[in-house]
Amino acid sequence: MAYEKIEGMDLIDKVVTVDQSPIGRTPRSNPATYTGVFSDIRALFVGLPEAKIRGYKPGRFSFNVKGGRCEACGGNGYKTIEMNFLPDVMVPCDVCHGKRYNRETLEVRYKGKSIADVLDMTVNMAVEFFENVPQILPKIKSLQDVGLGYLTLNRLSNSLSGGESQRINLATSLGSSLVGSLYILDEPSIGLHQRDNDKLLATLQNLRDLGNTLLVVEHDEDTMRAAD
Repeated sequence: MAYEKIEGMDLIDKVVTVDQSPIGRTPRSNPATYTGVFSDIRALFVGLPEAKIRGYKPGRFSFNVKGGRCEACGGNGYKTIEMNFLPDVMVPCDVCHGKRYNRETLEVRYKGKSIADVLDMTVNMAVEFFENVPQILPKIKSLQDVGLGYLTLNRLSNSLSGGESQRINLATSLGSSLVGSLYILDEPSIGLHQRDNDKLLATLQNLRDLGNTLLVVEHDEDTMRAAD
């Protein structure tokens, strides 16, 4: 054995592994659904006067169940064309034009935006749009804080890089307010612009300052210099 004993384990309440595993199990998963903010956004739309008049429930604003989604594409927003001897081609749905919802659902608007418009927003745009909605802002802000401000809320999970998936996992764990935990991260800075990497480092340092321990495997020099 390389060591005889480990001391201080009693100070660690939980171990959180943040790796590059894909988010969700299907392509329908996206940053909004994985972080849970999609449920909050749907609840906001359900509470709007127009939705109440029509008797809409949260399922109306889901693209996974019948009622509010576009049935021509099953809420996918696209159709798959099988090509002989070539990879399948995905084209926007000719009914909803990629919006995933039917016309009646899209008629309900918050600050002039339908739920499809909201999901098309980048994280940076959504932070500004929901700045006065405390139920929604923290979860979106956590995505911005780990350098994902450029991602759209509806970005398909199977189009995310390993680094992006890892940072979404990290953003999700930020909302759990864990203290006294050991975070293990595997190269979280992969693919980040320097500006966004600085945001990620600030987030990691904030986690440390809250009383957590972070073990980060990295090749990025700035991240290594930030270690204590």
